[in-house]
Amino acid sequence: MRRKLAWMMSAGIILLSCVFAYAHRAAVVEAPDAAYVKSFEEWKAEQTDDLKKNWLSLAGLFWLKPGANTFGTDPSNAIVFPKGPAHAGEFDLQGQDVTLKMLPDAHATVEGKPVTSAKLDPDVSKHATRVDMGSLRFHVIVRGQRVGIRVRDSESAAARDFKGMMFYPLDLNYRVTATWIPSDGKQTVEVPTAIGDVNNETVPGTVAFKLNGEELKLTALGGDAKTGLFFVFTDPTAKGAETYPGGRFLDTGPVENGTVSLDFNRAYNPPCAVTPYATCPLAPKENRLTVAVTAGEKFDKAAHDKMMQGHH
Repeated sequence: MRRKLAWMMSAGIILLSCVFAYAHRAAVVEAPDAAYVKSFEEWKAEQTDDLKKNWLSLAGLFWLKPGANTFGTDPSNAIVFPKGPAHAGEFDLQGQDVTLKMLPDAHATVEGKPVTSAKLDPDVSKHATRVDMGSLRFHVIVRGQRVGIRVRDSESAAARDFKGMMFYPLDLNYRVTATWIPSDGKQTVEVPTAIGDVNNETVPGTVAFKLNGEELKLTALGGDAKTGLFFVFTDPTAKGAETYPGGRFLDTGPVENGTVSLDFNRAYNPPCAVTPYATCPLAPKENRLTVAVTAGEKFDKAAHDKMMQGHH
């Protein structure tokens, strides 16, 4: 009888504990209000538009060698374009300066005007020279000591057939307030990239916050306290390919009164998740979180693997 009574009391306590735990959980994981959902959907639409216009439309990335680099669709060219004339012209690389020389039949334009020869300003100049040739448009990029040609196609099938970004369900537990710890302006971190380089980046500072009961830190890799910060982080969800293995991006608003809001529901994949022609920064060792962040954008590994097979 005592055993039965003890079991009943124990069962009752467990049941009550479960009820209280569920009630607490339900209170914590409140569904976001309509304004939050609307804001999130608008942000997601902007991200999708950016992907289609600037990344899914990429059709090639070619690193130049010193001297003349012929290009066109013919395999005999140093650079084989995905479409266009068999022989379009050449890119002449001297140091980090690139001069374009077009053959007359290529029908290329710069700012709407026909061009046969032009010095091309790179993307790091903030006013890159864009060359249009049929549905293709291309410009010079500089990454460290590398100089390359990035090509886009306005008729890209990848952009046209894109099925949209995939996200975890919205969870306001992953919207946290962090303490801002500015750097002295001399702090640097080693940031690996998708093309195998490692860059030493000066960082504006770090943020300290609590997530799922654990004290964590992230190092900002860009932005500033006045306009907003930029992070690249990874977490245990990447190990199972739920999220992109190289890490996800996260932007914030400005720092106010020494704190900043981190909304991991808005963590998003770098362009390298959808195109082999990007040169994304990857998460530095300082930003490898130990807590699983089951919020933000997911990773379509099957689509990524298919894309990479097509590339190779």
